[in-house]
Amino acid sequence: MLSNHDVVRHTTRLGGGPDRARAASLLMLALPGSAYLYQGEELGLPEVTDLPDEVRQDPSFFRDTGQEGLRDGCRVPLPWSGDRAPYGFGDGGSWLPQPADWAPLTVAAQTGDPASTLELYRTALALRRAHPGLGAGDAVEWLAAPDGVLAFRRPGGLVCTANTTAAPVRLPAPGRLLLASGPLDDARGDVELPADTTAWWEE
Repeated sequence: MLSNHDVVRHTTRLGGGPDRARAASLLMLALPGSAYLYQGEELGLPEVTDLPDEVRQDPSFFRDTGQEGLRDGCRVPLPWSGDRAPYGFGDGGSWLPQPADWAPLTVAAQTGDPASTLELYRTALALRRAHPGLGAGDAVEWLAAPDGVLAFRRPGGLVCTANTTAAPVRLPAPGRLLLASGPLDDARGDVELPADTTAWWEE
């Protein structure tokens, strides 16, 4: 679990914007056990940090003077469709207001776009259900990797590599590329893993 209703959304919290958040999501989904997704993270939603005081709803905001709104920023309604708020989420009503720049993040805008965060999640979850090296089980074999790169193998022939650095790193391709959180050539031999990028490989 990377985000929930009590913390700043990981797209904002981790810094580095959507690339780092997408890499973290793919890394988390490669780990064994259950995966929990907080509403909106599949759209790459950032924390809303500019809510005016008069629309705040979190009780903690009213109890603690000087807070930044605490949980309200991750509870703004999901954008479904359209180019302006409320983006298909009812009539707006008494919900927390959505940002004016969320049109590219709607479900409708991201559906069918292979570069979108929504389609990355859809592909990752489908692979997680289908591939024997993902999901169930508890075994992780850590592999040698360059500094700043996490690499591990799951039983069933799945290797995950995650570049946590701010620069590309070259490493031997562990197999056939299944999915990457950002642009990556499906190469044999050495491959350049971009900064803030996670890749799944089938041995």
